Amino acid sequence: MTRTGEPLAGRAEVLAAAGDHTYVRLTTAGYPAGGGITGFRLGTDTVVWFGAGPGGPVGYALGDGIRAARFFASTGPDGPVPRPRHLHLPDVSAPVLAPHLAFTRIGRWLFLDTAAPPSACPGEDAVVPLTAADHDAIDELLDDVLPDSTTRPGDARVAGWYGIRAGGRLVACGADRSRGDVGFLASLAVARDAQGRGLGGALTTALTRRLVDRYGRASLGVYVENVGAIRLYRRLGYTGALPRTSISL
Repeated sequence: MTRTGEPLAGRAEVLAAAGDHTYVRLTTAGYPAGGGITGFRLGTDTVVWFGAGPGGPVGYALGDGIRAARFFASTGPDGPVPRPRHLHLPDVSAPVLAPHLAFTRIGRWLFLDTAAPPSACPGEDAVVPLTAADHDAIDELLDDVLPDSTTRPGDARVAGWYGIRAGGRLVACGADRSRGDVGFLASLAVARDAQGRGLGGALTTALTRRLVDRYGRASLGVYVENVGAIRLYRRLGYTGALPRTSISL
């Protein structure tokens, strides 16, 4: 037992401590067997663990957001583990979090998941796999609609890109960023001048069906202020919700 918590060695111990939660299965998958994942149990209600992302070391937590924040504040040269550059915490507002951790960026979002294949949606047959030849078009679309997206062409976490074309132009795209036994969608975007035509529903329906068929569960993340997208995802069966707060240190 360290001064901050009970060490958890490896993915199996982290999963057991977190109740085998879907979010934990997703974020701890893909590391070498027996290595890569470490964590701590903090009291009886909070679990923290560590991984790697495209922007450097990442810390995650389930349970009490402030308890987790205090733990991460103790990391560093004199702490139990090195301090991550990015944290994904239980939902905590900026004013509540600020006294415990200094951060440069904060975003509040929902991790949504479903185990039910969605009903058929008009236009989903138009969703096709994309190739490296489409990467520039994907970047252009994301630059316009989702400029802060961290999932981009060339990201090693992406298993494949999918999209919808209209008039020879890419008007919708999404990434399959599944890991382990959990399907995960990212960078779902529709061109501004093509919105309101059901393309987002068609794209998400097709990809959700694909991932549920393959993994038995699909998941995605959406910012809390994107009310329209949340309404769509709820309608498509994404009823499981885990509120998250992500920060950069």
